[in-house]
Amino acid sequence: MENFFTILGGMGTLATESFIHTLNRRTDAHRDQDFLDYIVVNHATIPDRTAYIKDSSLENPEEKLIEDIKIQSVLNPKFFVIPCNTAHYYFEELQNATRIPILHMPRIAVERIREQFADSKRIAVLATEGTILTGVYREELEAQGYEAVIPDEELQEKVNRLIYQEVKENKNLNFELYHEILSDVKKKMNCEVMILGCTELSVLYEEYQLDSEFNIIDAQAETVRRTLLMMEKKDLANE
Repeated sequence: MENFFTILGGMGTLATESFIHTLNRRTDAHRDQDFLDYIVVNHATIPDRTAYIKDSSLENPEEKLIEDIKIQSVLNPKFFVIPCNTAHYYFEELQNATRIPILHMPRIAVERIREQFADSKRIAVLATEGTILTGVYREELEAQGYEAVIPDEELQEKVNRLIYQEVKENKNLNFELYHEILSDVKKKMNCEVMILGCTELSVLYEEYQLDSEFNIIDAQAETVRRTLLMMEKKDLANE
């Protein structure tokens, strides 16, 4: 197989499914052969990224991620996609383990702000505690001239519950809690734009189209957009 890319998934599996579904839905295809060639590695048993970042005595997922990168690099994909925001804590180590480029999901999301919401400055980041603690979004936002706004303890608890208890644990796309969180960001945090920096939140973004009500940048959707661009395929979402 030539001209393909590799998706390093399983973090979590529903989020990986959402990435693939979004990618296929947005690909301009009228027959089997029009879809993209890619390999999906659904490594669901990789240790929890947030748990390790919060407690370094637990098993570090970095070694398994690097192992996956090295194994897949032998196949010579065009690039890698990692549909897990928290895993980008290890981005430099993973990129150093291969000559194959890895798409940087947080950077891609932040770059999109200027195209969609040109005059915005205060950007809210909705993500796992692990992603918040790593500072991957804060660093990218500040590097591109934005103010990164992090949820307070009460709002972060709601985000945690939505990600872990509702989506990951119970496979429940809780619209009421999702909408409540977005409303809190808009009304209480005084932010012009919110980034969904967790792929479980991206599952909700894909299910419930709320762009007319909120200024949302979904990291997964933007990575799908970049993937289609790099594979020189028409993005149906831009029609």
